[in-house]
Amino acid sequence: MIESNKAFSGFSVNDLQKAKEFYGEILGLNIYEDKHMPQLLNLEITKDNIILIYPKPNHVPATFTILNFPVNSVEQTVDELTQRGVKFIVYNQPEFKTDERGILKSGDDDPTIAWFNDPAGNILSIIEQHDE
Repeated sequence: MIESNKAFSGFSVNDLQKAKEFYGEILGLNIYEDKHMPQLLNLEITKDNIILIYPKPNHVPATFTILNFPVNSVEQTVDELTQRGVKFIVYNQPEFKTDERGILKSGDDDPTIAWFNDPAGNILSIIEQHDE
């Protein structure tokens, strides 16, 4: 059978070096070349939770959120990442609107959240979560 405790996720990008700079320098995450496959990157969420980033020449950005990063304050994180050059997505649809900074304010059961793209166009989010 499949060993689910060893499962991992991955996603493609069109430029591995840009991904390494974005995830490592802009977002400040631990990212490194895979020891066994140097043409791939490991994005370390925790010691036991590694996400594989791989190059794909005909990469097409995901049309859905591939990674959600919990933060204490979406507003503060938007400010910090904006200063680092991250551009947040502003949604202006009748049933789905963010503010001018790209922040969707929490409702009764919904969290505060903001979305942005990595250099390959994949969608990421920061989502406000408070320790209870």
